[in-house]
Amino acid sequence: MGFHLPLIFALLSLAAVALANHAAQPAPQLYWNSVLPNTQMPRTISELLHPDPTNEEQSTNVMNAAGNGKPIDHKGKPENTVLPELRIPFFYRIYDHPTDNQLHYKNVAIFFLEKDMRPGTTMNFQFPRNSNTATFLPRESAQLIPFSSNKLAEIFNHFSVKPTSVEAKTIKQTIEECEAPGIKGEEIYCATSLESMVDFSTSKLRTRNVQAISTEVLEKGATMSIHKYTTMPGLKKLAGDKVVVCHKQNYPYAVFYCHAIKPTAAYVLSLKGDDGVKVKAVAICHLDTSEWNPKHLAFQILKVKPGTIPICHFLPTDHIVWVPNHKSA
Repeated sequence: MGFHLPLIFALLSLAAVALANHAAQPAPQLYWNSVLPNTQMPRTISELLHPDPTNEEQSTNVMNAAGNGKPIDHKGKPENTVLPELRIPFFYRIYDHPTDNQLHYKNVAIFFLEKDMRPGTTMNFQFPRNSNTATFLPRESAQLIPFSSNKLAEIFNHFSVKPTSVEAKTIKQTIEECEAPGIKGEEIYCATSLESMVDFSTSKLRTRNVQAISTEVLEKGATMSIHKYTTMPGLKKLAGDKVVVCHKQNYPYAVFYCHAIKPTAAYVLSLKGDDGVKVKAVAICHLDTSEWNPKHLAFQILKVKPGTIPICHFLPTDHIVWVPNHKSA
């Protein structure tokens, strides 16, 4: 039998291309593909896998992450107003007292009720992106860098950050938020790599058959401004009563503050802004608020008491909700 050399060369070329593409993929993406082969990676995650060559200061630029938005015009209307950038998890920390900065947001739909997701309902909101665009480190690299309030001096030295700088303050605050205890029934974990976020989320949901979903602005628009959004038909409730939500933190490399709270419901809904921008928004509804701080901002906004009614909030575009697939056992 003769050899079909052209066919063999073609197959070898395809194999070489496949190997090259595999080698070009960063380690976090390879881990995702191996553990979650049937789960589509959200754009919010894929954008953090490759450093932006146009941003030379990306790895250590946490100055902007500390909050550098323009001040609020207290006399103006909420529409088209630029609010100061909030730290994450800011008011989502359900046991915190509201700060003066958070109180500025009373006219914005930070928190709302499940009935507010009905088609035709309008809410004032903004869908900004975190100004810190630091990318993921491979887990092996992240594990070599301390992430503890007891190692702050070593961390500052590693990133060449002055202890008295704004960057140092941001790093310190992020670590302290990660080390703070949760409330009863809340499981908290700060993922310093994509691999560790995948492991935490799948372990808490007890399945690898999961969806990872983020809010997406479907058309280019001024997402830093507040707009009036109208809820469109097509509300979809995601599976399960326990979800894992991961909030992008401000840090020199990608860190996510993840927490699992039960019972919780997650929804995907379509919004249309008064500027024509369409948003596929993810909303989280906390079904039991009895353990929340009674002075929490949500109760002030909605005029309800702890434990009386579910409270919902949108997720910003760089946060992720993990839920089991409907096919999960």
